[in-house]
Amino acid sequence: MMGNNCDESSECANHACLPESERQPHLQGVTGLRNLGNTCYMNAILQCLCSVSPLVEYFLSGKYVTALQKDCSEVTTAFAYLMTDMWLGDSDCVSPEIFLSALGSLYPVFLKKTQQDAQEFLIYVLNELHEALKKHCGRRAYEKRSAPRSCRKVVASETSIITRLFEGQLNYRITCLKCETCTNKNEVFTVLSLPIPSEYECSLQDCLQCFFQQDTLTWNNQIHCSFCESKQETAVRTTVSKAPKIIVFHLKRFDIQGTVKRKLRTEILYPLTNLDLTPYICPIFRKHPKYNLCAVVNHFGDLDGGHYTAFCKNSVTQAWYSFDDTRVSEIPDTSVQTATAYLLFYSCQPFSMPIQKHRS
Repeated sequence: MMGNNCDESSECANHACLPESERQPHLQGVTGLRNLGNTCYMNAILQCLCSVSPLVEYFLSGKYVTALQKDCSEVTTAFAYLMTDMWLGDSDCVSPEIFLSALGSLYPVFLKKTQQDAQEFLIYVLNELHEALKKHCGRRAYEKRSAPRSCRKVVASETSIITRLFEGQLNYRITCLKCETCTNKNEVFTVLSLPIPSEYECSLQDCLQCFFQQDTLTWNNQIHCSFCESKQETAVRTTVSKAPKIIVFHLKRFDIQGTVKRKLRTEILYPLTNLDLTPYICPIFRKHPKYNLCAVVNHFGDLDGGHYTAFCKNSVTQAWYSFDDTRVSEIPDTSVQTATAYLLFYSCQPFSMPIQKHRS
């Protein structure tokens, strides 16, 4: 998606010129990011990741250093330094240029200064962090220029801070409608892309119910039944067999059917606290508490031009802030509900102040 030009702001420099007596005290984790040329999608995602307390604590405490794989460490090291500047620095805004350069060396599309999809960018970032921090190094089948996916088949265990926080698992119960034989298939995910069932207004629960409703696969979508030894109509029931600590919902606002493109501007009502996922979790795995919203990515405009911002809850002040590149402001809880929401970050972890590694 192409986007509106967002010029690099001089607000940080202007603030730096103010006398010290006129400057507002800088709050930890409340730091703007320079726009490097249509990079609002990146800034919004980085702000949201900077609001995930256990992820911040992992990097600020220096724990990442011992896990870091030397042959794929550039992106993760740049991410760690950027997060440190955002949390421990004394500037009202910083430049993510080094991080963008590191990621762009792997995925050149991000260096073209054209607007990109924030959800896709998030998947790329989480994948690169996982690859650099997992216990057993060695890339998956997709290499530098191929696209990571938000869902993949379950493979040999590879754990990292990313899988421990963001990775969940879906279970597909597949029933042959002829012989009634049932099989199960598992798939891990880091982002759940939810359909929007209404054009004007609906709730997040409506989107979840639409995603998890039972599907019947017929005609060209039939699945091979090993018992019948032929393709048969099947019923597929999806549930969550492992709920992540941080769950990210992607609201599928961009509808592309053939050559027709449109953005769904449906207002989706979502709770700030106590999101209950119990109805969608396998009964034997219902161990997680309810989820609280910790960040939102907003998208303004349409498919051919737009702008991204973020709302994030700060773990120190417990207040919500709006991040629009270098422009940062505190907002009331009532402003977090918006018709422009595109990505929702929910956490079942408590909001706590990250443990900091003392600087020398």
